[in-house]
Amino acid sequence: MTPLSSASDPDLQADLNRAGFYPKIVADVIDEALDGREPGGHLVHLETHFDQHEVHRHITVLVLAEDVLLVTHVDDQQLDEKGKEVMAQISTELVQLSKVATVATSYVYHQPQNYRTGDMVKELTLGIAWAGAQRIDLAPAGCADPNCDADHGYTGTSQQEDLVLRVSAEADGVKAVTAARSFAKAMRRASAPRGTEVRTVLPAPAAEVRGRVGSRFGRNTHQG
Repeated sequence: MTPLSSASDPDLQADLNRAGFYPKIVADVIDEALDGREPGGHLVHLETHFDQHEVHRHITVLVLAEDVLLVTHVDDQQLDEKGKEVMAQISTELVQLSKVATVATSYVYHQPQNYRTGDMVKELTLGIAWAGAQRIDLAPAGCADPNCDADHGYTGTSQQEDLVLRVSAEADGVKAVTAARSFAKAMRRASAPRGTEVRTVLPAPAAEVRGRVGSRFGRNTHQG
């Protein structure tokens, strides 16, 4: 299977190659997840973090394809000190555009008193929230008695899953900010097209979760 064999989108392939983060693997996983859908707008965001002597990279690829938003995350991890053994983990989520509740953008301008139409954005943050998936954050519950050693189970919050990407002209380059801004526009058009009824969806308040945790939350705390 050739990369992105189900679609003719050289720009997406070029951006994956430019990011240089296992582009062949990422392209094949995206191709499989789209399952024949034609990709439209996309955004490739690469992050690099330094942890003492190790370098950790993370890439997020967003692809608009017909009626869905494909969210792809890629991480790698060194399995030995010399970095000869490396493992890559790739996860995908296919979100129906009809389930997207919020597309939020935040802009940062330098010297706003001198702003003129067309001036570049210094930083842009894109937030996307969709209905369905829930994130559950849990912690052991306690009580006010410092001498109490009873098992109070767990307490936590359940929140709607979302995605937040921050792009900076200084860190990522002007082209990256422009690409993020263009994708935000495409995302708004796709999730709330003109001529259709737009309903305001207010985020549900975080629900408190109390009680004991059994095998339902055995391996992770992500509940679909």
